[in-house]
Amino acid sequence: MVRFARLLFVMALALAGGTVAARAADPVAVAIDTPGICGNQAVLNRITSRFRHQVHNVPHLPNVAIADFHRIRESLHQPKIAGERPIDRRYCHAKADMTDGRSRDVWYVIERPMGFAGLGSNVEFCVSGFDRWNVYDGRCRVLRPALW
Repeated sequence: MVRFARLLFVMALALAGGTVAARAADPVAVAIDTPGICGNQAVLNRITSRFRHQVHNVPHLPNVAIADFHRIRESLHQPKIAGERPIDRRYCHAKADMTDGRSRDVWYVIERPMGFAGLGSNVEFCVSGFDRWNVYDGRCRVLRPALW
């Protein structure tokens, strides 16, 4: 009986549009193939929020925040290719005006499907001068696409 109830639940969810569950788990609920995805407000808000968390939790970083983004552009799109590349990636670059008056480079990649449990999108970012532990190598190199 429990199996039957689960089957009915899954079927109802599929008929109702299973994307509702995917969006709930998706920290950046946007379609990656949308033109101008690099400048999407949900993506930029996610970067701003995670940067705020970073400066409050990493020792010896100045207490600044991102005030605004400008000069936003996509630098490379690597589409998903069946059997070869299972993840769709868009590499982006922007300038961020900081609350201390400086302007810094922000490099970020939007990946799909890389959200929670493989559902939705994920955003990885690096603000120039704030990668204290070199997670993205020197000067955010990992998030800068290699253009061969």
